[in-house]
Amino acid sequence: MKRYSTLLGFIKKELIQTLRDRRMRSLLFIAPIMQLGLFGYALSNEVKNIRLAVVLNNSNDQVLRDIYERSIASKWFIPAKGTQQNPYKMIVSDEADAVLVPPPGGFTKALGRGDAQLQLLVNASNVIQAQAVEGYLQNIVQQTVQDDLHVTAPPLPIQFQVRVLYNPAMESSIFMVPGVIGMLLLMLTMVMTLTAIVREKEMGTFEMLISAPVSRSAVIYGKTIPYLILGMADLPLSIAVARVLFHVPMRGSYLELFAASLAFACTAVALGVLISTYCRSQQQSLLAGMFFIFPLMMFSGFLFPVENMPAAVQWLPVLDPIYHFMGLANNIMLEGGGTTYVVEHTAILFLMAIISVLASFRRFRTTLQ
Repeated sequence: MKRYSTLLGFIKKELIQTLRDRRMRSLLFIAPIMQLGLFGYALSNEVKNIRLAVVLNNSNDQVLRDIYERSIASKWFIPAKGTQQNPYKMIVSDEADAVLVPPPGGFTKALGRGDAQLQLLVNASNVIQAQAVEGYLQNIVQQTVQDDLHVTAPPLPIQFQVRVLYNPAMESSIFMVPGVIGMLLLMLTMVMTLTAIVREKEMGTFEMLISAPVSRSAVIYGKTIPYLILGMADLPLSIAVARVLFHVPMRGSYLELFAASLAFACTAVALGVLISTYCRSQQQSLLAGMFFIFPLMMFSGFLFPVENMPAAVQWLPVLDPIYHFMGLANNIMLEGGGTTYVVEHTAILFLMAIISVLASFRRFRTTLQ
């Protein structure tokens, strides 16, 4: 009986100690409710808002026009807005996710000859989206031809040729592995930086470091740069595993990928330092780390297409560093790297890092005064 009363005493003590901290109560009760509401509203595995373009070589190609209009009306597709005339360049320049290309003379005339061939160019850097595009359009094409030509007896005189770009085998690992690299880099930098600083604060040695005859910035950099180095040192190993084990292609520049990874790692470390200023114990730091990592992963497009989110929350991924790194990794490794895209998103990551560092220094000055 005494043993059980002692155990209950420990349980009561831990509950009181945990719940008396306002920050811990927020992380335990408010944060999960916010995440559940936000994710339940915003995340969906249904593929929608696919940017579709069509090549109209003949203005009288009514059947192809109907296919395009029905595709847009289905709410699965949206019109691709681009300046390129070449269908392949529409995909390469990221102006369209899919392009319908009719045979010479038009699709309607080819149907009359009985040898209709309709080519579909698909960007398969996102495997989930690419698989859905083919299925959606096959159904729409078949139904449109039946309705327009009043053909009911299958098979229809159509050869639907699908040309898959960037990931011809439609292997999910080729799309997923770059995202996993981002998650590993995040764990090695943000989480380790966060727990290392909080551990010093919890043990009471961080104040001793601050009071030492060195600048505060030197202390902070000394606690963060090692984890930045460790994260970047792990990058070659991650790329080697992706290339050898999962056969992920490397069509772009290793230098571009290194610059993108460095920008992402700097952002992750800076976020770790910033989060640590709000935590007093390692327990708080672990919960806070999970609180940030979970939404960062959910809104990155790693598990759910960003295009599926309601318009009201589609701005959230823009604030997500994993979203930018995943886009960069896929663009560089699978598509060969577009200069404009790489420069733009790498600059965004460095800007996030700078803002986080400035906010961290300000928080440290406030909390240590």
